[in-house]
Amino acid sequence: MESIRVVKRSDHFLRKHRKWPFSPFKTKWHQTFNQDEALRAIKQAANSPKQPNSDEPYLLSVLISSFRAYCCDPTPNAYHFVLKTLARSSQFHYIAAVLDRLERVEKFETPESIFVDLLKVYGRVNRIQDAITLFRRIPMFRCVPSALSLNSLLFLLCRNGEGLRIVPEIILSSQTMGIRLEESTFRILITALCKIYKVGHAMELFNYMITEGYGLNPGICSLILASLCEHKKSTGNVVLIFLEQMRLKGFCPLVVDYSNVIKFLVRRGLSSDALDLLNKMKADGFKPDIVCYTMVLNGVIADGDYKMADELFDELLLFGLVPDIYTYNVYIHGLCKQGNWEAGIQMILHMEELGCKPDVITYNILLECLCKIGELDEARKLRGNMQLKGLANNVRTFRIMISGLFHNGDVIEACILLEEMLVSRFPPQISTFGEILSWLCKRDMVGKALELLTLMVGMNFSPGPKAWETLLLSSESELTPVKSLETTLEDLGGI
Repeated sequence: MESIRVVKRSDHFLRKHRKWPFSPFKTKWHQTFNQDEALRAIKQAANSPKQPNSDEPYLLSVLISSFRAYCCDPTPNAYHFVLKTLARSSQFHYIAAVLDRLERVEKFETPESIFVDLLKVYGRVNRIQDAITLFRRIPMFRCVPSALSLNSLLFLLCRNGEGLRIVPEIILSSQTMGIRLEESTFRILITALCKIYKVGHAMELFNYMITEGYGLNPGICSLILASLCEHKKSTGNVVLIFLEQMRLKGFCPLVVDYSNVIKFLVRRGLSSDALDLLNKMKADGFKPDIVCYTMVLNGVIADGDYKMADELFDELLLFGLVPDIYTYNVYIHGLCKQGNWEAGIQMILHMEELGCKPDVITYNILLECLCKIGELDEARKLRGNMQLKGLANNVRTFRIMISGLFHNGDVIEACILLEEMLVSRFPPQISTFGEILSWLCKRDMVGKALELLTLMVGMNFSPGPKAWETLLLSSESELTPVKSLETTLEDLGGI
């Protein structure tokens, strides 16, 4: 009896306190199932080949009806899919209606990712004003905007001058919207300023970023440094001072940063500063690459410091660096500037032994040196060797040889080489061509001059005013039939 009374009391307790399960039609899994089915119906409608034309978006109607049929509320994913589908099919005129319903009818907190994707789409199709309007409306969709949506808008605004003019206004608007600028935001703005050569403004923004406690971003430092080096109005002092200031603030330049500054200094004729920076680079524990050495080598040779050039070349070899074709060409150019063409030719042999084949630029450097000092036999021999090794003459080779032959008195060979140049469809140097025609006319060789002129005009090359003037003046010679010359010039004019 006692046990029966205990059972009755327990049944009474269970009936009183038990939480009876909800109807299976009201559980979370069933709601999720219904939402998934409604979204599936929208996707099927989106894939249908024929969609009715109306003022209201077809997919929006399907969204409303499908979720109503499954007795559940629309989800952010459903709206996201509809917006992406409309954007993908370029139905931008329907997007406004979808956004209006999302703002006024729905109650859920809209994910920011929906607006970020739509901002990117507007950027791709250059709908800048639509993107700006959407960004400012984000809080109306029960969404807290962040730097993610701001950066998406800034990225598309910073692509052209029209958008850049709106950036300050957008930054102010973002402050009233409670968006905190992040490092990524500053990077977008600084990159845009550097692209339009407003490096000074980029530096000011970078200093403000550091002052506000964002920390030193090495990528932004490198970007500003590279932009400073590319800017035409930058001076050596400005670049070096900026580099030193960033180093004091904790910036550790990479090899590419040193390389950019060295290239800038050499281009500005500041080879001593470039050499100092190369030494500082080694002191900081960086091993300069062959590009850095080649640029500094080029600078000291331009300054005529050939002793330092030899020391640098020996040093890079001791460091185990392998000179490339550019390094050899720079060094051979230095030897030629000293008149030491024998060492230059010897260097070509060493290059071949080490597996670095000389190119046509290498030979042109030596040919120019030989022609300047009147070593025509050596120049002919070197050009022959170049052709034997399968290197074809370029326009620079022809111009060097023709000028050298002409100015050293071998005009006939210069004319032969000039014909070869024209047949190869390379334009001769106008000044040299005029001098050759003048020389021929003064020696009663107007026929040869006309032959060269005809060949040049036939190749669609302009002979220059001096060539025409020379031939017209030669018509006054008693030995030249004026009528024949005038007829020939008329024929040339008709080519």
